[in-house]
Amino acid sequence: MNVVIVESPAKAKTINKYLGSDYTVLASYGHVRDLPPKDGSVQPDDNFSMSWQVDSKSQKRLTEIANAVKEADRLILATDPDREGEAISWHVLEVLQKKRVLKDKHVERVVFNAITKKAILEAMNNPRQLDAPLVDAYLARRALDYLVGFTLSPVLWRKLPGARSAGRVQSVALRLICDREMEIETFKPQEYWSIFANMKTPAGDMFQTGLTGYDGRKIGRHDIKDGTEASTIKTMLESASFAVDSVVSKPAKRHPAAPFTTSTLQQEASRKMGFAASRTMQVAQKLYEGISIGGETSGLITYMRTDGVQIAGEAIAAARSVISQDFGDKYVPEKPRVYSSKAKNAQEAHEAIRPTDLSRRPKDVAKFLDPDQAKLYELIWKRTMASQMESAVLERTTIEVLAKGSGKTANLRATGSVVRFDGFLTLYQEGRDDDEDENSRRLPAVDEGATLTATSVDDKSEAIEATQHFTTPPPRYTEASLVKKMEELGIGRPSTYASTLQTLRDRDYVELEKKQLVPQDKGRIVTAFLESFFHRYVEFDFTASLEEQLDKISAGELSWLDVLRDFWTNFSGAVDDIKDLRVAEVIDSLNELLGPHIFPPKEDGSNPRQCPACDTGQLSLKVSRWGAFIGCSNYPECGFTRQLGKPNGEAGDADEGPKVLGVDPDSGQDISLRNGRFGPYVQLGEEAKPKRASLPKGWSAPDMDLEKALQLLSLPREVGLHPEDGKMITAGIGRYGPFVLHEGTYANLSTPDEVFSVGINRAVDALAEKRAKGGGRRGAAATPLKELGEHPDEGGPVNVFDGRYGPYVKHGKINATLPKETDPKAVTLEQALELIAAKAAAKGGKKKPAAKKTAAKKTKTSSAKSKTAKKTDVDASSEEVPWDDAS
Repeated sequence: MNVVIVESPAKAKTINKYLGSDYTVLASYGHVRDLPPKDGSVQPDDNFSMSWQVDSKSQKRLTEIANAVKEADRLILATDPDREGEAISWHVLEVLQKKRVLKDKHVERVVFNAITKKAILEAMNNPRQLDAPLVDAYLARRALDYLVGFTLSPVLWRKLPGARSAGRVQSVALRLICDREMEIETFKPQEYWSIFANMKTPAGDMFQTGLTGYDGRKIGRHDIKDGTEASTIKTMLESASFAVDSVVSKPAKRHPAAPFTTSTLQQEASRKMGFAASRTMQVAQKLYEGISIGGETSGLITYMRTDGVQIAGEAIAAARSVISQDFGDKYVPEKPRVYSSKAKNAQEAHEAIRPTDLSRRPKDVAKFLDPDQAKLYELIWKRTMASQMESAVLERTTIEVLAKGSGKTANLRATGSVVRFDGFLTLYQEGRDDDEDENSRRLPAVDEGATLTATSVDDKSEAIEATQHFTTPPPRYTEASLVKKMEELGIGRPSTYASTLQTLRDRDYVELEKKQLVPQDKGRIVTAFLESFFHRYVEFDFTASLEEQLDKISAGELSWLDVLRDFWTNFSGAVDDIKDLRVAEVIDSLNELLGPHIFPPKEDGSNPRQCPACDTGQLSLKVSRWGAFIGCSNYPECGFTRQLGKPNGEAGDADEGPKVLGVDPDSGQDISLRNGRFGPYVQLGEEAKPKRASLPKGWSAPDMDLEKALQLLSLPREVGLHPEDGKMITAGIGRYGPFVLHEGTYANLSTPDEVFSVGINRAVDALAEKRAKGGGRRGAAATPLKELGEHPDEGGPVNVFDGRYGPYVKHGKINATLPKETDPKAVTLEQALELIAAKAAAKGGKKKPAAKKTAAKKTKTSSAKSKTAKKTDVDASSEEVPWDDAS
């Protein structure tokens, strides 16, 4: 019997149908091992040895695979045809060798670019060995990303509290976004004028010309700087005579774009369908793994992680046949088109993304697909077909017009294009970020020397039009344009762009607003810090050169260990250089670098850093364990603070200080609206510890009035007595939103407004629903999600529970929250003991054994000993740092 290993169960199911009963196809469910998210998983001093960890789910699958291999004659590793696929096969093989189940069994590696019966059977007939250089490239990339993340992130936590992480590719992508935002903020609009003349031919046809020269001087787009000069030229043209100076028509061809690569597919799906990069890859994965059509499951597209633009010869022949059938022979070029990649650092050569069967037209398969799948398949099919169609034939015409009047001359020009043969345009036209329809303007027939007349087009226009404009800043990056820029610079790999962008959003470093990537203040501060103290490692050229070295490793041209040694020597030295740097020095540097953003010039010319509360203090950037904010230099005498900034970097009204909303009718004290480091809030009076209430989500500062402020300050509100025990139910707004509370049980309400109107019946129902779901009163005995066993040193049970703030492990009186995204049912006793020991040490209890110290523990400062760094699972495909902030 033969055992075949692939990544996904969907892929396994499809392939199993093709291979028959002599084969057992099993899924690894992606990577089976990863570097544990703790310090020491990569040891630079031990020749960069790596400690791999198998989680409980993967352990179960590996056991199933090992049991199957014991009974098999041959093991076939059939994971994806790229670096990650090669790495998964290597991991599986390593584990099976350690389990000693291979013995003398034959091991083969097969790759295929499409999940079709023909491709699978052909691959099985052409096995090979594991590609060692490709595995080395994976190991180098994984070690680099780990070392950057687990070395740099703790430095961020110590020197920049509230920062979450940094990463080799993530940080450079973030810098691109932040640099563009700074360009926009510092951009100074420049006035310019455009002048157009609407012309009429002797035959009565109309067309528009633009000014290109005046009085012997060439006029560019931005050369007319003010209205005075524009008015002078306009006056001259209004009394001038016009004649056609020349007419030039040139034939031109427009060629189709190459078939899709990973990055071009992401860009086009974003432009044409509004898909995020991650959504595009999710849908493409489904199309690749297989869709059931007419009772048979088959992959509809080839492998979707590729830099290649070439397609197989049989696919080209099939495309030409379908083009001839659907559009006619004149749309089939004389010779097949051959494309080559222009991408910097093009990865291992794979076929472009194309349909596996080009005779499957989009309309034929749409009924078997969901709407997103149908849209993406149609896009891929059209792009592939168009890439093999005849070029479009255009005629580009330029009409030069000479104007004479008042002893001066002026030159005007009109350009236009006419499609003589639509070619591939009949099927597909590539989207562009600056898309202009060059075929929309067709110029009239006119002879050289013909007299023209300047004439208004309609009652609302003039014959000669002078229009004022102002230059505009470059646009923010969209996901499509950022992917394009990263590929141009050679930063990262197209297959990881989607996860990199998602990481930036998950870290709250950027937000997506109207399809544009807007950097948040947290992201800008991290970028400023890295540019100030680790500039080399966020340089575009450095990151691109590192990618080139990784590609040379995969080609067998460089040693992966040599690359790691060279990098680590310089990088660890740079980290050591700033270990003794004081936080105050970091803040001074960030104040300088972010000054234009944090303290934009005021319209009245006054000092933008002057404190609005005390008038004598100077505002500056400050940090706390919760993150960065703006504070006064006269602290503690002046307690003025405000948020670092508003969305889009706009200066807000927070600089104007507290706004009095009215007087509290009970105490006679002022109620004011203020801005703090956590956002807007209302405050009663000016006592040492005044009563305050933050504005809940959905409430905006401009809409606040005295009535709403009194409502907030009156919380918690008594709703009424519970009918079962006669104890009070209260309503309030907490960290996680509006709630009702009874005897330790919290039940969420829909909106903040409901807090002020909820009645006893609604409250009782909400509490009953919460208790029915397991949200009982605090302190009540709860049923563990998982019983882990007895504590080996102190005795007593160690269990996993589900709490209000998420799952946690418990021993005695110590509760330790599980890291984000950790499966509570997969936690082991060893992991639980480590978390409990860390929590006990943080509370002043027993210290954690030295052998089990984490990277977060080692980087804690004396002012933050009560905090324990959270850890999240490593995402092997993201190339980013698997850490959250210590707060």
